[in-house]
Amino acid sequence: MRRAITLAAHGLGSTSPNPVVGCVVLDASGRLAGEGFHQRAGGPHAEVHALRAAGARARGGTAYVTLEPCDHTGRTGPCSQALVDAGVARVLYAVADPNPRAKGGADTLRAAGVTVERGLLEEEAEAGNTAWLTSVRLGRPHVVWKYAATLDGRIAAADSTSRWITSAEARADVHRLRAEADAVVVGSGTARTDDPHLAVRGVEGAVQPLRVVVDTEATAVRPGARVLDSAAPTLIAVAEDADLSGRGHLKDVVRLPRAARGLDIPALLAALHARGVRSVLLEGGPALAGAFVAAGAVDKVVGYLAPVLLGAGPAALGDAGITTLAGALRLRMTESTPIGTDLRVTAVPDRDTPGTAGATTEPPATAVHDSAVADTATSVPATPGTATKEH
Repeated sequence: MRRAITLAAHGLGSTSPNPVVGCVVLDASGRLAGEGFHQRAGGPHAEVHALRAAGARARGGTAYVTLEPCDHTGRTGPCSQALVDAGVARVLYAVADPNPRAKGGADTLRAAGVTVERGLLEEEAEAGNTAWLTSVRLGRPHVVWKYAATLDGRIAAADSTSRWITSAEARADVHRLRAEADAVVVGSGTARTDDPHLAVRGVEGAVQPLRVVVDTEATAVRPGARVLDSAAPTLIAVAEDADLSGRGHLKDVVRLPRAARGLDIPALLAALHARGVRSVLLEGGPALAGAFVAAGAVDKVVGYLAPVLLGAGPAALGDAGITTLAGALRLRMTESTPIGTDLRVTAVPDRDTPGTAGATTEPPATAVHDSAVADTATSVPATPGTATKEH
């Protein structure tokens, strides 16, 4: 199963709106017969790749799968039936499929006489598929907030200079995060100050993420901005009442409701979810990060901390609506890793802590068909959508 989890990770960034899944098939004597992973939406699922590799050796064998085999016919057939047809005698899967449209594969397998077991390395498999699972359970993309700062929490000096606080190795690691995400999101301040490119560089075979600029008034992304080049697709999110006259350079625009400050974050995530985005890398700036935290829409924090002190300059996180320590967003650290001369710290919100800012509960999953957001400059309601598993 651990090999299947490793295989599944190869699909990160290229399978949305589908999950990442890995599968290993052993023959009847317990020897490796085939393995595979889901490579892209609409393509064969992990089980199919593994069964093709195994051929006749799959008969009487055992399949290890990171997610319950699907029981749904969409762009591909049900994996449960493929396993039955191949003559597999035993199936072990790590995580139950929470999607009402696709789950039920375990029952189909049992009805066909296959021995089925659930839960092997479930926690590890769930962690590897957290973006898709979040999208199904919460009806919005999984959000990773990434920032780079000095040890005293500054993302730039008092004169706004920021290149470079962190090492080349840390910056290269950020491109890995981008390659694993479906969308990279920045705010208008970052667009104005840094003119960021936001595309993936230096990661072989990477699928370019959707570049998203939250530009409430449609004034931050100017003609010739680097984010408008052809390296990756770009979406500009503006207010419903933003004046787009003279903004012909903004080709793909979505109109969203305003919030007290900026745009409504749940509406933004709903618009991205409707486009098939299941994972978001939020790269700043501080004001937008604060808005996401205030909305309870940060699922993981990845901070790159450089051994540098500034003493002045903007902080990594802006106003998140937290006015007292009792309301702080408490995090649980999951990793700390040296990257070049810096330290990468990864943490997730401690949702179980009473009073934690931004804490959310998981509503029951409901499945609907994925569809693209309608034409350019479409308005999107403030209520998040629901999720489905495409096939």
